[in-house]
Amino acid sequence: MKRPALIGMMLTLIGACFAIAGPRSALLMTVGLGFGLVLEGLRFGFAGPWRAMLLERDCRGLIAQFMAIALCAVVMFPLLAQSPLELNGAHAPIGIAMIAAAFVFGVAMQVVMGCGSGVLVNAGSGNFNAMFALPGFIAGSFIGSLHLGWWTSLGSLPVYSLQSLLGSGAGLLVTLLGLCLLACFAVFRAAPGKRLPARRLWWAAALIATLAVLNLVIAGQPWGVVYGLGLWGAKVAQAGGMDLALSSAWSSPANAERLSQSLFTDVTSLTNIGLMVGALVIMQWRRAAAQGKSEAQVPTSKPGVWLVMLLAGVVLGYSARVAFGCNVGAYFSGISTGSLHGWVWFAAAFAGSALGIRLRNKLMHIGSTPESARGLPTRTTVSAAAMIVLVLLLWIDIRNAEAVNPFAAPWPTALGSGVVPSGAHCTDI
Repeated sequence: MKRPALIGMMLTLIGACFAIAGPRSALLMTVGLGFGLVLEGLRFGFAGPWRAMLLERDCRGLIAQFMAIALCAVVMFPLLAQSPLELNGAHAPIGIAMIAAAFVFGVAMQVVMGCGSGVLVNAGSGNFNAMFALPGFIAGSFIGSLHLGWWTSLGSLPVYSLQSLLGSGAGLLVTLLGLCLLACFAVFRAAPGKRLPARRLWWAAALIATLAVLNLVIAGQPWGVVYGLGLWGAKVAQAGGMDLALSSAWSSPANAERLSQSLFTDVTSLTNIGLMVGALVIMQWRRAAAQGKSEAQVPTSKPGVWLVMLLAGVVLGYSARVAFGCNVGAYFSGISTGSLHGWVWFAAAFAGSALGIRLRNKLMHIGSTPESARGLPTRTTVSAAAMIVLVLLLWIDIRNAEAVNPFAAPWPTALGSGVVPSGAHCTDI
């Protein structure tokens, strides 16, 4: 695709959201596209920097993550304090199952080489392995939602936040101090020459933080990924004849409302779709710059590896749902809005990543050869397949969802609307 066509495609998608579901949906789709453009365009990720720190003592990507979270916290803490009814933080309880699930998520994340946002970006940019991990993630997140009540019954603490324990001002200072200490420790452990992020990572951190703040202001809740993917699985299961009214999770008023309405009204689904399309745009943009040449695929040609990617995706989605989020909803948004759960999640998932890297290395050794990528579909083909799957999902949704009146859409931004946020988040029980 030529560059004008790529720009036209994004504008058409935003315009379609406006026509179908109103200005708020169009704004959130724009934010989602921004996330995809920045994550893929500036190579800002979550799983990769953790792997670089553990394998190569390279802390540059990790420092950029801490910077982005700190920038968000500086803005989000005052916003949450100012508008507690209109804006929600990503706060969740700490429990036995949550900690174990975060550890398992860290393992699976490194096996598929992507967290929730990473799998979406990789699928949109044409990574062949991600095309197996994504449907697994969707299925796992949905199945995890069916079992969430049982897991939380194993025991958990109340929902604690730094705001509730220390107040907004002191909570922000503790958050910034904690991030600073983590950054100092990472720099101390890093190898020489692998400590200070490159300029593109500083820009990426600032842009991601800006988009995350916009997400909070427009949607009334922080950036999340997992709930939207679980909702996609629920939509497919419902279309296949499954009676979700028998499920305690999806029969609740909030989730039942999300099931009956269009995905274009679900704030997390909008940004997830934007992530995939934004990554596709960057992949095609680079291809146009390289005169039609695509980046090489990850060399894994053995079908057994693809099956492992699918199963690891199921584990990834299931554990993310039980742990109340992934690197985005639990770690990034949790810490930046004051959740103690976010700090515990980070510690458990980072420990799991150390094991996941070992498993990934063994898997790649078994399933890869120097010529493995030659027979694989090109990135353009894979990204096109991902878009077809996305279109089929939206077609299923349009057939079964209630009609949307765009003129009766919610206020374009949650902040200042006086209305309690109606969207669901991965940290919701």
